[in-house]
Amino acid sequence: GDSVITVQLTEEDKVEDDVVFYLVFTGSTVQHCTSTRKINPGSLETISPGHDCCETVKVALCASREGHPVLVVAEESFQFVQDEAYDAAQFLATCAGNQQALNFTRFLDRSRPPAADVDFLDEKVALAFRHLKLPAEWNVLGADQSLTENIPRETLMHFAVRLGLLRLTWFLLQQPGGRGALSIHNNEGATPVSLALERGYQKLHQLLTEEEAREPDSWSTLSHTVHSGDYSVKHHRGLDVYMLTVEA
Repeated sequence: GDSVITVQLTEEDKVEDDVVFYLVFTGSTVQHCTSTRKINPGSLETISPGHDCCETVKVALCASREGHPVLVVAEESFQFVQDEAYDAAQFLATCAGNQQALNFTRFLDRSRPPAADVDFLDEKVALAFRHLKLPAEWNVLGADQSLTENIPRETLMHFAVRLGLLRLTWFLLQQPGGRGALSIHNNEGATPVSLALERGYQKLHQLLTEEEAREPDSWSTLSHTVHSGDYSVKHHRGLDVYMLTVEA
């Protein structure tokens, strides 16, 4: 989800300015309808919706004009694929609280990737996390809520901070157990806050310690979502397009 889609119109589809085009994505359990913006008479742009599973969906290009019936201009298949970021997000979500798995992730720290790779990883994994269907009882600290803050252990927050993943850290902070993870020491006596300070991650330290800290700049900050029951409406300010998602 959240990639830019370009639609090329054929000569016969290039019509007057009062025609509005939109795309309808129909999956097995979820349907999305996105508005588009015209780049030029022959091209449209929109944002791909974040889908709930990896599958091939049917996408229809529709045209609407006041006083006329909605016209289906073209239909095509569109595939949501499972990539490394999706796999990583699923793995991390599953291993929340699993000490063996969390300690395993620490080997990534020994071969620190370049800053550009970290930024790419951060954006992709945080985006994948946003689109995961996390269980209602999911918690950053794992399933065992009987553990106290005094028990040293590794957490997902330690993982995100150790690698300097700003956007993933922000996402985890908004989840149950996110704030509580900030005061938990690992076996070396480090909290996520002290790790950020020790490694010189100033923006990350600010994010963890300031109450009014804002979400880090990313593609996701260009959008605003409103939920209502089985419906959600998302506005992408960058392209000024809207997306209606309905659970069937």
